[in-house]
Amino acid sequence: MMSALFEELDYAPTPIGAISLRRRHILALKTDVFEILLGEEHLMSSLFTASEVALADLGLAALSGEGLDVLVGGLGLGYTAQAVLAHEDVGHLTVVDLLEPVIRWHNEGLVPMKTELADDPRCQLLQGDFFALAASDKGFDSRQPNRQFDTILIDIDHTPERLLHGGSKGFYTVEGYRDLQRFLKPGGVVGLWSDEAPDKAITALLDEAFEDAWAEPVVFENPLQDGREVTQAVYLGRKA
Repeated sequence: MMSALFEELDYAPTPIGAISLRRRHILALKTDVFEILLGEEHLMSSLFTASEVALADLGLAALSGEGLDVLVGGLGLGYTAQAVLAHEDVGHLTVVDLLEPVIRWHNEGLVPMKTELADDPRCQLLQGDFFALAASDKGFDSRQPNRQFDTILIDIDHTPERLLHGGSKGFYTVEGYRDLQRFLKPGGVVGLWSDEAPDKAITALLDEAFEDAWAEPVVFENPLQDGREVTQAVYLGRKA
């Protein structure tokens, strides 16, 4: 039996506006698509996850060793976190998200991957303001101040220049990137997601703050536009 064409799974107020989780059935693709909206602004769709997965895979590919300690800023539908946990060399994953409803959706199994993240003993879902914690004196773990991670992967804003809300203002600067490295192990990697193609100006800014910096294009087909190619980006910076 075909599912309903549209269903709003949850709607909740948040400090930055009302957020909703929706499921749409796309007849042309014969599939259900899950979407997160902030007001009328689309934040994420389960139809386009290639670059979220690439953020995890590229960030971890730049590292070596076992028992890696990973921090992800931004939970959404969970595809970056899921891709992180698919790597056997990951020992622990902390995911920080500003919005309580988003974490609740994973705990209640409303998202496509149900409670997969909440049930994984390696994964901690933490409600908090990633940018405020990055600028704080103690960092992301109140039980272990100044805890350092092997990689910090950030999927919150549309791009480092097109922000979701004012909370991240001042982060995407040389000073902001250098401050974040207090919570990164030597040789560790920061990754940034962008829904636009690589921008030389963004890479140049990262290059000022990190020992090494580079951008990776992520190319995939849009099934809603007859397979037209879309190019997004993952930016990476390595601490000395």
